[in-house]
Amino acid sequence: MGKITLRTIADETGLSKFAVSRALSGKSGVSAETREIVTEAAARLGYKKPVPAAALKVLGVVFDDTDVINSELNMQIQSGVRREAEAMGFSVRMNWTHDPDELERFALQSAGLLIVGPHNKESLKRAYATGTPIVRSGWLDPLEPVDLVTATDHEAGAAVAQYLLNLGHREIAYVHGIPSYRGRMERLYGLREEIEKVPGCVLHNLTWDDTSTLGSALQRLIDGGAKPTAFFCAHDGLAVTVISELLSQGKRIPQDVSIIGFGDFSAAQQILPQLTTVKIPGVEMGRASARRLRDLIAQNEKDRTPLRIYVPCHIVERRSCSPVVK
Repeated sequence: MGKITLRTIADETGLSKFAVSRALSGKSGVSAETREIVTEAAARLGYKKPVPAAALKVLGVVFDDTDVINSELNMQIQSGVRREAEAMGFSVRMNWTHDPDELERFALQSAGLLIVGPHNKESLKRAYATGTPIVRSGWLDPLEPVDLVTATDHEAGAAVAQYLLNLGHREIAYVHGIPSYRGRMERLYGLREEIEKVPGCVLHNLTWDDTSTLGSALQRLIDGGAKPTAFFCAHDGLAVTVISELLSQGKRIPQDVSIIGFGDFSAAQQILPQLTTVKIPGVEMGRASARRLRDLIAQNEKDRTPLRIYVPCHIVERRSCSPVVK
């Protein structure tokens, strides 16, 4: 027989892998009878309990490999985790997966685990069931009982609104793109809240789907009589596309139209004019995540209160925004 695993014992006893894990770890949630059945089967099969992950002083970081939009942000988070973990005496292991089996194994091999990105519900359920201290960086379900470290998307949208309003802009287009990303929705909510406070201001939400393009969406906006003097783009990549589109129409930036992006990724300084944008504090998010994992590992408390840790974004001014010329 090959290596004896929790799955082997589950198959032998007819119990779930979750029940086997709880029984062998001495945790609540299983009956005394079930615990006895599992313990007997484990001894008979020759199961060797792995060394507790906490003793390994290894922090795991797992990224959803289906998330290609945030690859540059993920590299920043990775860098932040490494820096902080090294200072705390932990080593770091990285993984890129969306497979539930692989994520579960990775969690069991880590003293604490940072899960970055969306991930499917089955993967998350199985990672949580391992009992490994976990921090998430990505959107949670409402009141989900897990620690979160993230950026201030909503506040950032509000700050962009205030920034553009102070420059005199009163008709603003939010370049949303495909409306399936939670962070983009939060930026829109913050932007809208501030714009609605100022009488006479107009906000356009520019969206499209896989069957259309930014160019066609922009043309529909203009054909409808809109004349935005500023575009807030939900991602720097969108901002680069908007600048290219407007320049092809003969618009001058920022003399005719102001553009502000989101992310402060490499493209922001590789175009002309260089892009005013909102910087996501990816490195600091990684460092804060590592510190929170350290605290969770040290506490080892079952009935703790999860925390929501928000690391503030900030606006980086360059040359793509200017006051409205009247």
